[in-house]
Amino acid sequence: MNVLLVGNPNVGKSIIFSRLTGTRVTSSNYPNTTVEFTEGYIKWQEKMVKIIDVPGTYSLKPNNRAEEVAVDMLEKGDLIINVVDATNLERNLNLTLQLLERDIPVIVALNLFEEARHKGITIDVDKLQKLLGVPVIPTEAIKGNGIRDLIKYFDYREVSQRTPLTKGERWKEIGRIVEQVQQIHHRHHTWLDWFDELSIRPLSGIPIAFIILSVLFFIIRFIGEGLITYVTEPFFEIIYKPVVIYIGNLLNEGSFLYNILIGQTINGQIDFEQSFGLLTTALFIPLGAVLPYIVSFYLVLGLLEDSGYLPRLAVLTDNVMHRVGLHGFSVIPMVLAFGCNVPAALAIRSLESRREKFITATLMSIAIPCMSQNAMIVSLLGRYGNRYIFTVFGMLFIVWMMVGLILNKITPGFSTDLLLEIPPLRMPGPATTLKKLWMRFISFLREAVPYVLLGVFLVNILYFSRGFEIITGLFGGLFNTIFGVPDEAVIALLLGFLRKDLAVGMLIPLGLSVKQLVIASTVLVIYFPCAATFFVLIRELGIIDMLKSSMIMIFTTLVVGGFLNLFYHNGGISITGWSLILITFFLIYRYLPQSGGNNIKEDSFKG
Repeated sequence: MNVLLVGNPNVGKSIIFSRLTGTRVTSSNYPNTTVEFTEGYIKWQEKMVKIIDVPGTYSLKPNNRAEEVAVDMLEKGDLIINVVDATNLERNLNLTLQLLERDIPVIVALNLFEEARHKGITIDVDKLQKLLGVPVIPTEAIKGNGIRDLIKYFDYREVSQRTPLTKGERWKEIGRIVEQVQQIHHRHHTWLDWFDELSIRPLSGIPIAFIILSVLFFIIRFIGEGLITYVTEPFFEIIYKPVVIYIGNLLNEGSFLYNILIGQTINGQIDFEQSFGLLTTALFIPLGAVLPYIVSFYLVLGLLEDSGYLPRLAVLTDNVMHRVGLHGFSVIPMVLAFGCNVPAALAIRSLESRREKFITATLMSIAIPCMSQNAMIVSLLGRYGNRYIFTVFGMLFIVWMMVGLILNKITPGFSTDLLLEIPPLRMPGPATTLKKLWMRFISFLREAVPYVLLGVFLVNILYFSRGFEIITGLFGGLFNTIFGVPDEAVIALLLGFLRKDLAVGMLIPLGLSVKQLVIASTVLVIYFPCAATFFVLIRELGIIDMLKSSMIMIFTTLVVGGFLNLFYHNGGISITGWSLILITFFLIYRYLPQSGGNNIKEDSFKG
């Protein structure tokens, strides 16, 4: 038996889904799409019932791919639970009436019922149930109210006999229903209402967003570093390391199998960061060093989602994002990338067009360093002065803007407009937040760990076969000429494919000048995503588009590295360099022909 949760975006479907299902849930892409949906199970009357959280839709006449998937999934349902936002009844009933015209049983979950009452909205549930002709159950999903009542109707099998209406007739019917069942009373505004208004106005909303994000990044780093210090590193050093040493003693050090499984010993000791074995670095990178930040980041992300703040952030950044061919919701993967590029790569599937996904993935990979890489750059350059740190991040922002403007001009396809309903701010439910954290935790392990293992294996093959020496011989001189860094820095760039923060750390023993450190740090951010992100992006974009994105990254690396080598002197970019940047911005904006746009079909970008 399949029970579908159907409703507009931001009405609480996911919270009701979390209340109905256990922790064993799965997220999947709908066949032949990148649209994601979630499904789980609940035991009811000695049998398992599948609960499916259908992508949000405003209508059964779809306007985008996610809504098309939502309509397609209706064919798989035995019962529809139509989740309705009681604080915005009129808009939600448009979908309800369309569902009642379908040949499938429907019950209505009138969610946010208490919140509506707090806002001065009262709804006559009995009269609404009579007018719709189907069960209407008031719910408050965050608190769990009404969930047991929903389960009681799993055996509901009556199909509404409503006559299909035209669009105009349907809105007249909605008006008639709302007039009979809803009353709105005056109420006093609370501090949450006051903050709600301020958070969406640009003049006050942008400073508020800056403060909120700054605090959250501090929390993410605090939790992540705490987990590394007190949980993951002690586990690997105290519990896991003796196991690895025992396995290593069974093998011949220096043999092929030893190099693949254990890697290289550093000063006679196994080093989980530098040994590069499948049982050492390949497991420590995702589980010991990255996972703590992923856990803390996803915890904060869940709180942002459930509080209703993310749509406000999307609206505030919409105008800036339009300059690079995106809309405000693309800021979500960008924000995620500052924690880790892997979840950011996974987040692009929520974007609607191939064009948006391509531009977002490319900009994210080129110009946004992850949390651990940020920490290494700050640590490496901070000893010489903050101005060198500002140079790196200032250059990355310029690259983000310039590459974004170019991609907006030359990338065919279409970009969607930001059609986003802003939900009210509310206190997140701990149970729902923790459940989301668990689902994303499992998803990260499934998505990232295999690719890191593959990356470490390839690095070991290159090292064991002396492939690094060949590559250094081929490209060392070229890198020295373009970037002004010694030949040995090529190895750091190559290992950056596995883990960029470790590659930044490998620059320390090379004795580079401050200028060379600035150039190498900037180039390491731009030139390529790490192995885990790369393979995830192949799955999200496809091989062809990922190859296109990779070529853009490599070309940008050569241009930016060469530019810094020529025009970066004495801790700053020369006047000639700044003039060249401004002239380039002007030429891009004024004279580069427009290939992309809303009037070009998405199919023109395929292949």
